[in-house]
Amino acid sequence: MRTYLDFEKPVAEIETKIDELQALAEASGADAISQGQELSRLKTKAENQLAAIYSKLDPWQKTQVARHQDRPRFRDYVGALVTDFVELSGDRKYGEDAAILGGLGKFLGRPVLVIGHEKGRTTAERLKHNFGMARPEGYRKAVRLMDLAEKFSLPVVSFVDTAGAYPGIGAEERGQAEAIARSTERCLTLAVPMVAVITGEGGSGGAIAIAAANKVLMLEHSIYSVISPEGAASILWKDSARAKDAATAMKITAQDLGELHVIDAIIPEPVGGAHREPSAAIATVGAAVAEALDTLSGKSPDELRAQRRERFFAIGRFETEAAPSA
Repeated sequence: MRTYLDFEKPVAEIETKIDELQALAEASGADAISQGQELSRLKTKAENQLAAIYSKLDPWQKTQVARHQDRPRFRDYVGALVTDFVELSGDRKYGEDAAILGGLGKFLGRPVLVIGHEKGRTTAERLKHNFGMARPEGYRKAVRLMDLAEKFSLPVVSFVDTAGAYPGIGAEERGQAEAIARSTERCLTLAVPMVAVITGEGGSGGAIAIAAANKVLMLEHSIYSVISPEGAASILWKDSARAKDAATAMKITAQDLGELHVIDAIIPEPVGGAHREPSAAIATVGAAVAEALDTLSGKSPDELRAQRRERFFAIGRFETEAAPSA
C-alpha cells in the first residue's frame, strides 16, 4: 500500500481509479482495448499531476517528503551500492548504538568505510534504531570507524538522515555535546577523502557530526537545518503549529542551501520523490558519490584538510562593495 502525503491527494484519487479499473477489468474480462486506452489516459494524467505538484513544493511540503516512511534508508543504500559489507559495532567505551551504523565494504567496487543514520521502517526497527537519533556512543563509534578509515587509507562515505541527536537524560549524562563535537572534529581532521549525503532529514549537530566532509551532497527533496521546523516554531512563536512558517524562514531546502553554498551539489530524485522509485534514487546517489570521490582522488592529506577547512569557513562569508571615496 502506497502512503500518500496530504498534498498528493489529487494523485491518490487518480491512482485509486486506476487500481479499481484494473481490478474490474481482471474480474469481468471487459474489452481489453477500451480498458487499456482508459488506463493509459489515467496513468498519463497521474504522472502529469505528480510532476506539477513536485515542481512547486514549498519548504514544509519538502519536509514531509524528506520524512516519508518509504524513503530509502541507510541499509537500503548499503544493500544496493556496497558489496562485501562488514558491519562494525560498539564504541569500545560504553556500548553499541544502532542509530548509527557503519562498516567496511566496496562502494561500487571501491574499498571504503561507510557510516550513516538508520531510522528503521517497521515499528520494531524504529524502536531498535531509536528513530535514527544517536546517543553519545553512536558518535564515538563513528569516531572509532573514521580512525580505522584513516589507518587503512580508505575514503569515508556517510549517509545522513536524522531529526537530531537523542536529547535524553542518559545521553546528556554520558557527554552528548562532547561526543558530537569530537565526531565533527574527526571529520574535519581526516587524512582521507570524505563525502556526505543528506538523504532525508539533516537535523542539527546530530547530522553535521558525520557530515563535515570534503563534499556534501543533498537529495532534491531532503532538508538540512540547525533545528527542526517544529522546534524553531516553539522557540520563536511558542507555537509548534507554525512549523510551516519556520520551515520557510530557515532556508532548509536543498535549493536554498545550494545558493548559500552550504552544500556542494543537489542530487535529483525521481518524479514524486525517492520513496516512489527507491531503486532509481539509490542508483543516482551512487553515481553522484562515485563522481565526488573521483574529484578527491589523489589529493594529499594536507590538501584534503585544507579544502575541508576552507569549505566550512566559507559558509556565511559575504563581500560588500567598498564605499566610494570622497
